[in-house]
This record gives sequence, structure tokens and C-alpha cells, in this order.
Amino acid sequence: MEKLKANKKLVQKNKKKMGRLVQNHSTHIEGLIKWLKKIAASDDIKTVTPASLSKTNGRGENLGLKVTVKTKEGYKLLARKGKLVQEVFLVTSLNENEIIKIIEKANPKSSRKKKGC
Repeated sequence: MEKLKANKKLVQKNKKKMGRLVQNHSTHIEGLIKWLKKIAASDDIKTVTPASLSKTNGRGENLGLKVTVKTKEGYKLLARKGKLVQEVFLVTSLNENEIIKIIEKANPKSSRKKKGC
């Protein structure tokens, strides 16, 4: 019985802790949630919260995500696609460069082959 308890604790200790993706809005930019789920699966990302969605004058076709502001608990990101922009808040202890690497690695478009290659 004692060995079983010790093994359980060891397994729990070695288990990767996935961040939490908060989905408190019914409207998101198309493709954003898939990308945020991959980001939330990264180590040291505690919470990913998509926030307000608004319109902008931009016309970029592709979904983009960039780090904009350092907050008390982590960073604020902006997701943009077409004329839509959505705030995303990350709770993490990582620095900006590490977050940028995670964003690039998690980008669903980055794994696809480009035309003409």
C-alpha cells in the first residue's frame, strides 16, 4: 500500500502540467482557439484567456498573434485576422522571447509546406 502511494506521487510529480484555456466568450477569431490550445499545452503557461473582440481598419488575410504588453501576471497578446482583432491574456512566468518562440512553434500554419518549395 505504501509503495502504491509513493508511485502515485512520483507519477504526479513527473506529469506535465498543461495550462488552462479559458473560453468565456462565444465569439473568437476563426482558427484562434486551435492555436491557443497548443500554446496552453506548453510548460510554464498557466492560463490563456481570449478577451474582447473588435473591428479594425487592417485587412491582413492570415491569422497573426503577437506579444504587445507586459502585465502583472504575464503578457497581453493581440490576435488579428482580416478586420478583426482580439486580445489574449497569458498568465506565465516566461519572458517575452520565450513566449514568442512558443507562439511560433504552436502556429498551425508553420507546419504546412509553402507553395513552390
